[in-house]
Amino acid sequence: MYRLSCVWDLVVAWTYLFLAGLLEVGFTTALRLSEGFSKLGPSLAFFICAALSFLSLQRATAEIPLGTAYAVWVGVGATGTLLVGVALFNEPTSVPRLVFLATLVGSIIGLRSFSP
Repeated sequence: MYRLSCVWDLVVAWTYLFLAGLLEVGFTTALRLSEGFSKLGPSLAFFICAALSFLSLQRATAEIPLGTAYAVWVGVGATGTLLVGVALFNEPTSVPRLVFLATLVGSIIGLRSFSP
């Protein structure tokens, strides 16, 4: 039963980490929409998403090494934010941007694969 508990703890930690990355996408998007914190709704969304993102990241580091957790959090957030920028804000896409995005995603997968 001990091994199952350890595996479950890791699953929960990685779930928190992925959630933290998604919340990072939320707070960066809200930051853009807040127009310098002049709009109440997006400004509140920014602060709520940021607080929940950091809380989720902190919970993930209970089981995942800090360096790995931070790198994955940044990678998920950066990837998601880039995709939101392209989809919602008509930011440019180019072959080099997509290649570097693929490199980032590959690095995240590599970190996940080689973390204890």
